[in-house]
Amino acid sequence: MKNVVAGAYRKLVGGYVVVAVLSCAVNLLMLTGPLFMLQVYDRVLASRSVPTLTALVILAAGLYAMMGVFDLVRNRILSRVSQRLDDELSRPAFRSWLVRSLGGHAPGYRPLQDLATVRGFLSSPTMTALFDLPWFPAFLAVVYLLHFQLGVIASIGAGVVIVIAFVNEFMSSRPARDYGQAEIAENRFTEQVQRGADAVIAMGMLGDVSGRWKGLRDTALFFLQKGTERSEYFTALSKAFRLLLQSLILGYAAYLAIFEEITPGMIVAASIIAGRALAPLDQVVGGWRMLKRARLANSRLKDYLARDAEATPVSVRLPDPVGRLDVTNVTKYTPGQAGAADRRSILSGISFNLSPGEGLGIIGPSASGKTSLARLLVGLWMPDQGHVRIDGATHEQWDPDDLGRFIGYLPQQIELFPGSIAQNIARFRPDVASEDIVAAAMAAGVHEFILRFPAGYATEAEGPASPLTGGLRQRIALARAIFGSPALVVLDEPNSNLDAEGDEALTRAIATLRERGAAVVVMAHRPSAIAAVDKVLMLNEGRVLEFGDKSEVLRKVTRVT
Repeated sequence: MKNVVAGAYRKLVGGYVVVAVLSCAVNLLMLTGPLFMLQVYDRVLASRSVPTLTALVILAAGLYAMMGVFDLVRNRILSRVSQRLDDELSRPAFRSWLVRSLGGHAPGYRPLQDLATVRGFLSSPTMTALFDLPWFPAFLAVVYLLHFQLGVIASIGAGVVIVIAFVNEFMSSRPARDYGQAEIAENRFTEQVQRGADAVIAMGMLGDVSGRWKGLRDTALFFLQKGTERSEYFTALSKAFRLLLQSLILGYAAYLAIFEEITPGMIVAASIIAGRALAPLDQVVGGWRMLKRARLANSRLKDYLARDAEATPVSVRLPDPVGRLDVTNVTKYTPGQAGAADRRSILSGISFNLSPGEGLGIIGPSASGKTSLARLLVGLWMPDQGHVRIDGATHEQWDPDDLGRFIGYLPQQIELFPGSIAQNIARFRPDVASEDIVAAAMAAGVHEFILRFPAGYATEAEGPASPLTGGLRQRIALARAIFGSPALVVLDEPNSNLDAEGDEALTRAIATLRERGAAVVVMAHRPSAIAAVDKVLMLNEGRVLEFGDKSEVLRKVTRVT
């Protein structure tokens, strides 16, 4: 599959072509000032003609107005182009980041942050300077036309500025790379600490953890400051040299005028045109830090999204699933160790099947693999050996969004999202019928509780002002899993925060799902969670000990973990 970043840039080519044409017009119109001065000094002052001066002023005003319009349009196009790039890449970047965050292992790398860096650069003055840069030879050529020796001086000056730019690149590239790596390490640590904030504060770890974060932060800032100081040095050097060069050209032009090799008007014109020729170079050197960060951000983003390319993209939309689940000889190794010689399996040789309308309770002691199996069933993980099939197709053969509409999943760690209770139950789908939201809430036994809040279903589900208790959060998450009459429902410890009344509501919900034809899988520690299932599978150390009719399995098992 083609890289989405390259594809997004291809869609921007038309906009950049227009900007290039407008840049041509703007740079040609930049000659208005020096040519106006040339005419004033050499023609108006010599002839003392007020009508000529008036005509020149009117002409210059018109040309400046045109230049302003063209400059505004190209800046507006660059702004829209950067917006288009964000439109093209923000969704795949967010989806990719979210998928790689499965299991709470969020990467320290933040693709949306890099995308914001690239977008900011594409609409910055430095980007405009890059479009002006190809025209500096044309300005040098005009200086040569005024006098060859002035052109030589300007060319030497341009060469010095270019050398400064390359030295700046060489001196600042390593600190920029080091800063990027240190920033990722800091972000990773920050995200992990934030998820475990309760334990950090409760166990008095705040001071030590803050010290560790400060060390990572200081390392990142050290590299950032190192690169910034080097870049600032060369920026100041480039600017000072450009101003000096203008003065040198002005002085040498005056020397040439003394010997009548050029006119007085050419003195000012040569200085202005030479300064204009070097201005884009100076701007690029001044914005080198932003340019460097944008290049690194674009490279990281391109590599990041390129890894999401699928070997066999889904090209055929399968029929809606009815909920037939087949698990065949599934083995899963600890994530990240699938290729290691000493890899350890967390699930080994798991096989069972479930028909629509059947309910399966999966029991076993802690760390027996129940949660890992749940993640395999809903497609969060893929088996290293064997297959998990829904209606005969593996998860790789389904489009994730198409299949996800027919899967209900209640993870062990409940997470609701900023937004209303209704939006969370409806899985943030737009244009959902209110009746479907209420039906899911009633099936989960949480409808009456929601109505007790002043805002009802519009109550915020997440945030400091959220009134939801742990039990209500779990019930709302259950309603979210039930929403849309899914064909396969996987509930991981669905009653861990429920009281007796909640247990009864859970049992009724499972029974209702089965009556509607859904296949229901419940990972359970408490026996009440499997009251409404008809099959039981017992796991121990990642292997199946028993599987079959609930009453038969429970008779063989001395206790249910």
